[in-house]
Amino acid sequence: MLNALWLVFFVVAGLSAFGRWLIDGDRAVFAAVVTSLFDMARLSVEIMVVLFGTLTLWLGFLRIAERAGLVEWLARGLAPLFRRLMPEVPSGHPALGLITLNYTANTLGLDNAATPIGLKAMRALQELNPEPRAASNAQILFLVLNASSLTLLPVSIFMYRVQQGADDPTLVFLPILLATSASTLTGLLTVAFMQRLRLHDPVLLAWLGGGALVLGGFMAVLASLSASALAALSSLLGNLILFGLILLFLLVGAWRRVPVYESFVEGAREGFGVARDLLPYLVAMLCAVGVLRASGALDLGLDGLRALVAWIGWDDRFVEAMPTALIKPFSGSGARAMLIETMQTHGVDSFPALLAATIQGSTETTFYVLAVYFGAVGIQRARHAVGCALAADVAGVMAAIGVCYWFFG
Repeated sequence: MLNALWLVFFVVAGLSAFGRWLIDGDRAVFAAVVTSLFDMARLSVEIMVVLFGTLTLWLGFLRIAERAGLVEWLARGLAPLFRRLMPEVPSGHPALGLITLNYTANTLGLDNAATPIGLKAMRALQELNPEPRAASNAQILFLVLNASSLTLLPVSIFMYRVQQGADDPTLVFLPILLATSASTLTGLLTVAFMQRLRLHDPVLLAWLGGGALVLGGFMAVLASLSASALAALSSLLGNLILFGLILLFLLVGAWRRVPVYESFVEGAREGFGVARDLLPYLVAMLCAVGVLRASGALDLGLDGLRALVAWIGWDDRFVEAMPTALIKPFSGSGARAMLIETMQTHGVDSFPALLAATIQGSTETTFYVLAVYFGAVGIQRARHAVGCALAADVAGVMAAIGVCYWFFG
């Protein structure tokens, strides 16, 4: 998928550049395309400088949380929920523990830990699958919950905003929280409808009803605030929760007699390696997006969408963020490149950049997740997994658009 997508970017850019040269007589277009390659390569290195520091910092603190048992504690709290969402999985089966750990790690932003745990969980579910070539109900629900990407701490989004010079990196905290909640809830409800899950179970009602009440009450409070007050509240909560969690990790780690400094250094060392390994992917995707913009192809596509939106009579400011939304189901690195390019073009705190950041934090690379998780166990028939995951993506994007107009005007 990534091979084809990356190649298409360059082919479309080439066709657009030749069109501008032959039809419009623009002789400078190829110089602009080549210049964009070098500019984006340089930008990739600049981004990596911030990534090295931010990833080492965050993964250091997360290693303390893991050693202190906070991740396991959260996993035990979620276990009753997953037992009822996956009734065909026997109580006490290892898959339930792995699924809970995977979801907990995803929620906390522990992507590196979440993927290997998730693959183990998928293999454990495959042992219970009566038809190995077709996805079971439990496997579909597990995949959709991964693809819907409930994220309480979108640290990577904050990190990119820092690199692009944002005065307040956590400004998008609340918009992302609301949009990712809509995405996850839609994914869960569509799977529940397809699989006829008993949502009236007391435990499920307590979880879903409680979550809905908290989210609804929160939104009712937010509805009384102005756009500037909403932005200020998002900034305050984002910074407060992030620093509060760091203090919690340290204090619980000290109480559990975890060597906090040594654990931090161990996790930070892993973060350094993760950041280093990201550089080739950043260069590849940012250069592809750069030539797409420099050739005029990206602007041409956005102009067409903008004309359609204007014809309908809608506000068209959201159009500039749509490349991130369209690429995200196929490629996380491609969507990341689109996000950074939007920040570069329009400004890190512009409406399109804020919306692109919210979309990036509220949806997931659906087809990549499907390929990795189902491919790891040889599943060929996804059944309703793709439809439910894409429904969650659409809900996340639509919620992101609505929330950003609400917050940022």
